[in-house]
Amino acid sequence: MQLFLEEMGHEVVNIGSCVPLELFSRKCLEHRPDLVVVSSVNGHGFNDALELARHVRGVPGLGDLLMVVGGKLGVEGTRDVGFTRRLLQEGFDAVFGEDDLVGFRSFVSERGLRAVS
Repeated sequence: MQLFLEEMGHEVVNIGSCVPLELFSRKCLEHRPDLVVVSSVNGHGFNDALELARHVRGVPGLGDLLMVVGGKLGVEGTRDVGFTRRLLQEGFDAVFGEDDLVGFRSFVSERGLRAVS
């Protein structure tokens, strides 16, 4: 995702994979991104993203942070409408399937955002 966003001309601050929640929120407060991008390739994205959204939405100053998630969200490898609904309810602004780079590109381009990935 970092290379994809950089090729689109966006500045990216990559804080790594599987970072502790406190580090994640601290970096968001430090960098004040226009957008947080969470991507998953291991099939555990749904559970990890739920935990992340709940944490971030509870941190003062991050309640309105624009966040999206995408990739392989479940181990089945299929798009689950229930996953999407829950992730949106918990605080993500958009959920993208692992093959939806066109939708993601549109979402980012329409907003002229820089991102933390």
